[in-house]
Amino acid sequence: MDDLLSWLRAPVAIWVAFHLFVLVMLAIDLFIFQRHAHAVSMKEAAAWSVVWITLAFVFAFGIWQYWHVWHPDEARQGGTKAVEFITGYLIEKSLSVDNLFVFLVIFRYFGVPSHLQPRVLLWGILGALLMRISLILLGATLLQTFHWMIYIFGLFLIYTAYRLWYSVEEEIDPGKNPVLRLVRRFFRIADGYDTPHFWVKRDNRWHLTTLPVVILVIESTDVVFALDSIPAIFGITQDIFIVYTSNIFAILGLRALYFLLANLLGMFRYLSAGLSLILGFVGLKMITQDHLQPYLEQVGIGPQGLIFISLGVISAILVVAVVASIIAGPKEEPLEQPPVRETDQQEKTAAQREETP
Repeated sequence: MDDLLSWLRAPVAIWVAFHLFVLVMLAIDLFIFQRHAHAVSMKEAAAWSVVWITLAFVFAFGIWQYWHVWHPDEARQGGTKAVEFITGYLIEKSLSVDNLFVFLVIFRYFGVPSHLQPRVLLWGILGALLMRISLILLGATLLQTFHWMIYIFGLFLIYTAYRLWYSVEEEIDPGKNPVLRLVRRFFRIADGYDTPHFWVKRDNRWHLTTLPVVILVIESTDVVFALDSIPAIFGITQDIFIVYTSNIFAILGLRALYFLLANLLGMFRYLSAGLSLILGFVGLKMITQDHLQPYLEQVGIGPQGLIFISLGVISAILVVAVVASIIAGPKEEPLEQPPVRETDQQEKTAAQREETP
C-alpha cells in the first residue's frame, strides 16, 4: 500500500503537466484537425503515428532525465524506469494492433462512412481513457493489498495466451453485442449518417443517431481488450506512474494507427501467435519471478536486468512475427461489407413496432 500512496503523493506539477499535455493534444485533434469531418488519408495517419511514437520516446527520455537531474544518487533507476515505460508501451501498442481488426469489422457492420470514422474513434478513445484509469487503479489496489493477486493475473494471461494460440477464426458479429441489444430496446434509433450529431428530432420525437451506438459498441469491446492489456503491463512493472502513462500514450496513438493499418491488417497473419507468446511470457514471469529472483541475482541478474531481458524478448517476438508475416504474405483478402443478418433485421423491426403507440 505504501507504493500506491507514494504514487498518489507524487509531485503535483508532474501530474498536472502530463494531463495538460493530454488535454491539449486531444483539443488540437478534436477542434482543429477534426473540426470538419473528413476521411483520414494514409499520409495524415502516418504523420500522426510518427508524432505519437516520437512523443512516447521523448517522454521515456524525460523519465530518464528526471532521475538524473532530481535524484542523481539514484540515476541508474532512471534508465530502469525508462525501459519499463518503453516495454509497457510496446506491449500495449502491439496488443492494440490485434484489436484494430475488430474495429474494422464494427465499422463495416454499421456501414460508417470514412469521413465519420475519425470522430467515432476519437470519442471512443476518450471513453477508453477513463475506463483504463479506473481499471489501472483497481488493479494497482488489488496488487498492493493482496500480493497473491499477481499469480491470478499471471494465470489469466497464460489462459488468454492459450486461447489466442489455439483459437479458430470465428465470425465477429457486432449484432450480438449485448450493449447494442440494450440500446435498441430502450432508445429510438435514427438510421443513416446524414448528420454528425448524436441526437436528431424526427416527427417531434428525439432519436439516437447511429454514431453514439457505434461508439458504445466500441467501448464495450474495449473492456475485453483492457482485461488482457492491464494485467500484462503489471507483469512488467507495478509502478503505477509507468503503467498509467504507457497506457495513455498507447491509446492516444490508436486512432492514427487504425487508419494507417486498416487496409494492411491481413498482412499480419502471425501477429496473433506473436501476441500469444508475449502474453504467455509475461504471465509466466508474473508467476515465477518471486521464486526465481534469488537464483537470478546469484548470476548477476537483478530486477533491473530482468526488465531489459523482458524488453529484448518482447521485441524479438514482435520482430519475428512481423517478418514471418511479410514473408508468408497476406492471410486473406480484405473483408467485404458484411450483410445485415436476418435475425438482426427482425429484432430491429420488432423494436420499431414496440415503439409505435
